[in-house]
Amino acid sequence: MSRPTLMNSPFLLGFDEIEKALERVTRTASDGYPPYNIERLQREDNLPERLRITLAVAGFTRDQLAITLEEGQLVIRGRQQDDRERQFLHRGIAARQFQRSFLLAEGMQVLGADLADGLLSVDLVRPEPERIVKNIEITVRS
Repeated sequence: MSRPTLMNSPFLLGFDEIEKALERVTRTASDGYPPYNIERLQREDNLPERLRITLAVAGFTRDQLAITLEEGQLVIRGRQQDDRERQFLHRGIAARQFQRSFLLAEGMQVLGADLADGLLSVDLVRPEPERIVKNIEITVRS
């Protein structure tokens, strides 16, 4: 028995890549750590409108964080080492690792990343697509 798919419509042709992307997103399990925001930033000076992903990564240094683009996914990883030399009387701040993935639409570009005050910000931009109108000639067959 085959399962009906979201894109199983005769009017949606060639959208199988979108369906695969949706399946990838739903498979990505996350425990909610680290918390994050996504905001839209308006055009300013010579910068286009962009998106900013901000993750709360207090306690992580620049060397403990990695940002990669992998097959259309923005992957942010953090890895802390347990400091065995320190003796804690109470440990409420755990040294833990994380991985957060964001599926990017085709054409999205990463402008850069910034770490300040325990917040990691990644700026993304989507270049304006060209508006193309193409006339298709109709041939007559007898």
